[in-house]
Amino acid sequence: MERMGIELIEASAERLVGTMPVDGNTQPHGLLHGGASVVLAETLGSYGAAVHAGPGRTAVGIEVISTHHRSARSCLVTATAAALHLGRRTATYEIIVTDDQAKRLATARLTCMLIDVTH
Repeated sequence: MERMGIELIEASAERLVGTMPVDGNTQPHGLLHGGASVVLAETLGSYGAAVHAGPGRTAVGIEVISTHHRSARSCLVTATAAALHLGRRTATYEIIVTDDQAKRLATARLTCMLIDVTH
């Protein structure tokens, strides 16, 4: 999170909001890197899934799908993750990334497997 400049604004198992600067997260043409958008989406969804998993369990991503709708050159992008499924073994989130004018930049879906970390 620190390397990408991601800041968590709101976090619960059901809903998460985070921001990330475009600056420092661009591809060679100066546009927000698609991979950076995916990192933001997966960070929020994984965090929410870990909260849902609870003590002694954690979440690991098993699928991420992202569609990039438009580009951004400079701003603070905001991602909002909404739980679609919070089960015993998996958690799935839809994450929408928007620019500073609330225009949708990307839509992602993340599924995490919830695993026991106690031995």
